[in-house]
Amino acid sequence: MDLLQVAQVVIAIAVGTSILLQARGTGLSSTFGGESTAYRSRRGLERTLFRLTIVLIAVFVIISLIGARQTNVG
Repeated sequence: MDLLQVAQVVIAIAVGTSILLQARGTGLSSTFGGESTAYRSRRGLERTLFRLTIVLIAVFVIISLIGARQTNVG
């Protein structure tokens, strides 16, 4: 396994974890015991986790494209 493949596996696990922490219909606070009765905007840690998920997905796609290009060139 080369470095790009290892990075893909690590990022894929991180993306999966961050998505699971954003359970639909429950905010991060209610995941750990708080109450969530109505829709509300993301704040604090939830917003940071949402943005981190987007960044991780973008990095995963870029690494995948780089890996595919190296496979076709070499």
